[in-house]
Amino acid sequence: MPNIKLTLGYDGTGYHGFQLQKNAVTVQQKLEEAIEKVMGQKVRITASGRTDTGVHATGQVINFFAQTGIPPQRIPHALNAVLPRDIVIYAAEIVSDSFHARFDAVGKTYTYTIDNGAHPQVLSRHHAYHVRFPLDANLMKQAAATLQGKHDFTSFMASGSSVKTTVRNLYRLDVEINWPYITITAAADGFLYNMVRIIAGTLIEVGRGKRDHNLGPVIDAKNRHRAGWTVPAHGLVLREVEYNKK
Repeated sequence: MPNIKLTLGYDGTGYHGFQLQKNAVTVQQKLEEAIEKVMGQKVRITASGRTDTGVHATGQVINFFAQTGIPPQRIPHALNAVLPRDIVIYAAEIVSDSFHARFDAVGKTYTYTIDNGAHPQVLSRHHAYHVRFPLDANLMKQAAATLQGKHDFTSFMASGSSVKTTVRNLYRLDVEINWPYITITAAADGFLYNMVRIIAGTLIEVGRGKRDHNLGPVIDAKNRHRAGWTVPAHGLVLREVEYNKK
């Protein structure tokens, strides 16, 4: 039975996250329903990661096993015809049986968008977090530079999380301005729970002048209380999942 890999995007506004939940509408539920309708069989999909309620994606990756006569290049069209309009399949391919969307991922890229106008932009209210206080983006850039690299990011992990290691290689952390938006782009070999949202909250505090731009001591503290708050989910987008080419 072929192992099918899909790359997809979704607007997370109307969903209770990605993962299946009882009595709640999720992205996974809608995907599995669409696959069953198009391919005539129940499947259980595996995702590169579970996004929370309100989080969006333009580069989520899933895989599942299914027998189908539909050529890979036609699968996106077939699924998009029955999916809700806020979930879109961009690409499909047949991959090796050993491919696993989660365990084979070697890197991910997220963006977090801040609306820093005096008044919120109405058309981006579900996709950008409005901060009405003026932010110094240059200070935010300086602070971001102190977080890049391989560190123990315990201070930037949600309290109560359990992982084998809290060390991550944050190989990109950019702050870009396209007024009134400030976009934080984070790329790493993996992320701790709420890591990007906590980093964004910390950079906002720097931008407001509430915190020093040198965040090295925050990393060294390995204490969640030393970092900033967790910003709302709706500004976060999973942009890309990286895999080694085989």
